[in-house]
Amino acid sequence: MENIRQAIERVKARTKQQSPLSPEISRQQMGLGLGQTYGSNAATKDFELDLAYLQSQRIVSYDGRDPRSRPFDILRTEVLREMDLNGWKILAITSPTPGCGKTLTAINLAVSMGRQPERQVLLVDADLRKPNVAASLGLKCREGLLGVIEERIEMETAIMRVRAGNSKLEILPTAPTFDASDLVDSSAMTRVLRQAAEYRQSGVIVVDLPPLLTSHDVIAILPQVDCVLLVGAIGLSKVADIEECEKHLQATHLVRFVLNKVPVSKDNYAYY
Repeated sequence: MENIRQAIERVKARTKQQSPLSPEISRQQMGLGLGQTYGSNAATKDFELDLAYLQSQRIVSYDGRDPRSRPFDILRTEVLREMDLNGWKILAITSPTPGCGKTLTAINLAVSMGRQPERQVLLVDADLRKPNVAASLGLKCREGLLGVIEERIEMETAIMRVRAGNSKLEILPTAPTFDASDLVDSSAMTRVLRQAAEYRQSGVIVVDLPPLLTSHDVIAILPQVDCVLLVGAIGLSKVADIEECEKHLQATHLVRFVLNKVPVSKDNYAYY
């Protein structure tokens, strides 16, 4: 905990600069690659994502030559090393409160993992209240995870294989629902996560969860995951919030704490 406080204080002392990843979004770019809607019968195809749209959403880790992908590549190496050493498979990503960039971190990390040819990566959007994985990738989702939980569609139909530059991975997004609390704290969610683990026995599953302190959704899912990555943000995450998260995560393996929205330093060594 002291290391987290020190990291926050060091970053606060830096001169604030605007992040270079802030292009405007064209609404015409919204929609699924190749004109398909998520959850169609074309689940076995590889869909090429729109790289210009990904850039507009600050998703950059599909290109290992892009210096902006380097922080995610470093994080990928550290996280996968610990997961491999412990035999962990399901990595959950959450934040203390909304606005910390957990979904952006989850997507970029999963895409970075997907650049490794030997890795099979499944990115699951388990934020049933405010899902954002599909929209961030330029996809449309009718049901996805929600449909699988409520047994309207099969896992194989809900999962889509996508490509972005040198990265290849699978996506299981979700449609939003008003009864998220009932669904995440149910045997159906446990069953679906177990199915996901069995579906990719040799792969890595990255689960984008809701913010930890806004509901009990994350607490209900934590027993089903192997480890957690916590995402905080400069100017937004308070030390008290992080300490509260630490209490909830005492029985869970916390692999890393990512400090997001860090001002860019001139020497380019301010990663997270």
